[in-house]
Amino acid sequence: MEQIGNQDFFKGRGSQSNPNNKFFRHQISLEHSEGLDEPFLENSSTEFIKESPKKIISVSNSPDIPFMYSINPYQGCEHGCIYCYARNAHEYWGFSAGLDFERKIIYKPDAAAILEKQLNHKNYQPQVIMLSGNTDCYQPAERKFKITRSLLEVFLKYKHPVGIITKNNLILRDLDLLQELAKFNLVQISVSVTSLNESLRQKLEPRTVTGKGRIKVIQQLAQHHIPVKVMVAPIIPGLNSDEIPAVIKAASEAGASGAGFTIIRLNGAIGNIFEDWIKKAYPERAQKVLHQIEACHGGKLNDSRWGTRMRGDGKEAEAIHQLFKLALKKYMPHQAKHELSFAHFRKKNEQLTLF
Repeated sequence: MEQIGNQDFFKGRGSQSNPNNKFFRHQISLEHSEGLDEPFLENSSTEFIKESPKKIISVSNSPDIPFMYSINPYQGCEHGCIYCYARNAHEYWGFSAGLDFERKIIYKPDAAAILEKQLNHKNYQPQVIMLSGNTDCYQPAERKFKITRSLLEVFLKYKHPVGIITKNNLILRDLDLLQELAKFNLVQISVSVTSLNESLRQKLEPRTVTGKGRIKVIQQLAQHHIPVKVMVAPIIPGLNSDEIPAVIKAASEAGASGAGFTIIRLNGAIGNIFEDWIKKAYPERAQKVLHQIEACHGGKLNDSRWGTRMRGDGKEAEAIHQLFKLALKKYMPHQAKHELSFAHFRKKNEQLTLF
């Protein structure tokens, strides 16, 4: 823990609190600190919790999400991104959306076997499946469990199209599989770059790869002829919104073929978590940033409106849209549209007939 101004700040974690789970009737609280040798919210080690689901492919009906099908090998994420919308989902597992989200990681070791079973179902029709629809499939736990790699092996075996979004350079470990998938036009990767400002990145996303490191990931993927684009996300007015041109320029020079963005939205428990964080991390400009976020979402931090929740509206949001468009026009004028192929997909019994 370090001191920022007159505030205690937990280094290495994004959330600075562990708020109550709204589904619980009873809550744990600290009534008396006497006799304790360390703070109640001391930065404890990460706990891994095994989960064995019956199905692994999630289906979304959200009209403003570009993919309907996704797989999340992990729930919770050690990256600790303070703004992560997936924090809310951790409450359904009986945990807090705050520190619990970062230190209680649910992993699904049987994901590849379950995926293979679902792909072979007689009624299954191939659709692009996104890895990391919720939490990063290349978060630190992947180095230990290798679940994402096992999923990619199944996608390659069945020649099934897959999309990936990540902010971790661990993806480069799987260049062999990604190159093979790319040969059949089966993979599209998005690398999320939130900031090139290392001081901001350390507070905003404490256990992630540096912004420059992610640009190098884009470069490596592009050099191996793997389709890759940059996601400038989320854009937080007053914190990283001024970096939009620099991120797109760097990504374009590294070989990114396209770019997208989202504006921060602070639904559910995330609003209070983010507000607590920014008042500790950037007390001198906390209120200004919060008001600018509200200006993008009809005067509220919480925004669930289809079509506007991730793009925002109002003058503040429009200024961000225009800056993004100008940066694209200047640094990435010819975005490539990449449609993945379904032509090579074969179920197990169909594969046997080839011999």
